[in-house]
Amino acid sequence: MSYPILHPLDVLSVEETNKARQIIIDTRCAKTALLFRSIALEEPPKAELTQFLDIEHAGKLTTETKRPARIAKIQYDVVSGKDEHEYTESWVDVVTGEETRKRIVDKVHHAALTLVEFQEFSDACFDSSLYKEAIAEFELPEGFVVTADPWPYGGPALDEKAPRYIQGLCFARDTRSGNPDANYYTYPLPIIPVMDTNTKEIIRIDRLATGGKDDGLVYGTHNKRVLDHCSPADYIPELLAQPLRTDVKPLNVTQPEGPSYEVEGNLVRWQKWRFRVGFNPREGATLHDLRYDGRSVLYRLSLSEMTVPYGDPRPPFHRKQAFDFGDAGAGRAANNLALGCDCLGVIKYFDAVLTAKDGTATVSKNVLCLHEQDNGIGWKHTNYTTQNAIVSRSRELVVQFIITLANYEYIFAYKLDQAGGITIETRATGIVSVVNIDAGKTSPWGNVVSSGALAQNHQHIFCVRIDPAIDGYNNTVAVEESLLMPISKEINPYGNGYEVRTTPITHAKHLDASPLTNLTIKLTNPHILNPISQKPVAYKFSPLPTQLMLAHPDSIVAQRAQFAQHHVWVTKYKDGELWAGGEFTNMSQRETDGVSDAVKRGECVEDADVVVWNVFALTHNPRVEDWPVMPVEIYQIHLKPADFFTGNPAIDVQQTKNNTSILAPGSKDECCTNGTNGVNGNGEVKVQGDPASHMQSDLSIYPK
Repeated sequence: MSYPILHPLDVLSVEETNKARQIIIDTRCAKTALLFRSIALEEPPKAELTQFLDIEHAGKLTTETKRPARIAKIQYDVVSGKDEHEYTESWVDVVTGEETRKRIVDKVHHAALTLVEFQEFSDACFDSSLYKEAIAEFELPEGFVVTADPWPYGGPALDEKAPRYIQGLCFARDTRSGNPDANYYTYPLPIIPVMDTNTKEIIRIDRLATGGKDDGLVYGTHNKRVLDHCSPADYIPELLAQPLRTDVKPLNVTQPEGPSYEVEGNLVRWQKWRFRVGFNPREGATLHDLRYDGRSVLYRLSLSEMTVPYGDPRPPFHRKQAFDFGDAGAGRAANNLALGCDCLGVIKYFDAVLTAKDGTATVSKNVLCLHEQDNGIGWKHTNYTTQNAIVSRSRELVVQFIITLANYEYIFAYKLDQAGGITIETRATGIVSVVNIDAGKTSPWGNVVSSGALAQNHQHIFCVRIDPAIDGYNNTVAVEESLLMPISKEINPYGNGYEVRTTPITHAKHLDASPLTNLTIKLTNPHILNPISQKPVAYKFSPLPTQLMLAHPDSIVAQRAQFAQHHVWVTKYKDGELWAGGEFTNMSQRETDGVSDAVKRGECVEDADVVVWNVFALTHNPRVEDWPVMPVEIYQIHLKPADFFTGNPAIDVQQTKNNTSILAPGSKDECCTNGTNGVNGNGEVKVQGDPASHMQSDLSIYPK
């Protein structure tokens, strides 16, 4: 079978995925059982890929051009017995059919969980006598069915002998409405079943404390009728207790002439931007080879990791910590997006090729959407002498994907604007994780958001990986700070001056946000100077001064998420080093081969191929308004050109007037259509239209 010639950054096709699977089946013993976890593109070594990209951008690419090998990374278990799983990774050239590399992962590390294992956990619960006996301890109302929400096991204690486990939070779902979407998170039960993922058996049931601030770590304070004090809290429209709003009029996004972007395979062109879109089971969407007006800006941009540690110290909640990318995978949890709901306007969707349990390729539809949106005024100036205003709207191109991990949703978006800026945005929504609390009690470890439902305090700690290519692949990261200057007769006699100090980072290190000094990270190319400012061309961002990991530094929670200890990490590029918390986070006890270890290498990062990792966190101490579904919490990182151009790159964005905009009903002010307020050449107020309809300002401050 012949395949079309693919770009080295194209995700594996269905045909390539199935071929990689067959190569592994043929290579391993025919009698050996194989459980496949994922098959995805192994991106080419950077040295090979950049050579190819240089040829591509020079317009010299032909069918004869040597291309990097198409390598599939296959993760699978070799099963030799009921509880003997040998986690293996193989790398296969899908063109030649050769297995180029193989490793058996030692049992200290555990593979990420799959959606198949989540289902196996649910099945194991219903087959378990331990589980049934635990449920029988409660007297549940008629019509309630118990379900178990799968969760990563977290970090076991150092002295705990734990094979590969998965655990689950239990809830009772009220089936009396007959609606399968009734919110079952309303009714938490104080038990957690634990499953051995190799044997597929429930090995124990952990009991939970349900007390309040006066009970400390006391257990068993609840009675058998554990749901009697819980209240329903539905969110789907047909089950809401109150009527829906009727005063919301349609607000449509239309593009009558179609979108301004062009898509060819995974290549996107929009305005002066050009880049490629990738997608993999762990990171979800990735952006590659970002160029503006032909100039290189970034080699690769991705969300590297997210950890969610909970702050309830009552065991087993000390293990309640998820690594949503490393433990489960953002790509595996990606939503199939709906037209007119998740993205608006003229939408281009991208599908993902994922892997079934038997290794065959499955297509997940519409996991990524591409669309344009208005973002308000981009730039404006009004000539006060003529009152002539030039206004340019800011338009963004949005690459968005959404993941659902049990109760929570995360909306991730990369936004490119016309002025050369890049925004990385995260939005957290969904349903807060609740546990049972006794009637009438409150807790220091969270907030009671509904009767019997305690939403525990927790953090969402994100890490964005930025692989810069500022007019080339060798860059220098610099720290810019604005600092107070002492009063000095020679240089600062009146004390109003301040120093802007720029310090290059010479060796791998970590650092933290500093709003008091306006700490800014600059990604520079020291070999190319801006012809006007004579400073190195650069992009910059200000790290968000968010709170970092609150767990004690000596705790396993903190040790397994060293990346969450600092806002910024600067490391030297290394092929395959993509994950802030290391490759293996599931049930880890310390971070291995993450950014902390990369910094410890102490490599020179000045005028080198560098990577910048930016960490920011949402400390979520829940409020009642987060229930039953929390409004989005939004965090953004803004990458902006800094002396990269010779002027405002969006100055050529034409002024447009939206002719679909009209005055609201009942409006008497027609200044937008019949007249303009202004000032004449003598500095006198000039009013056109009906003077009585205008607020007249005191313009005496303007010169005559």
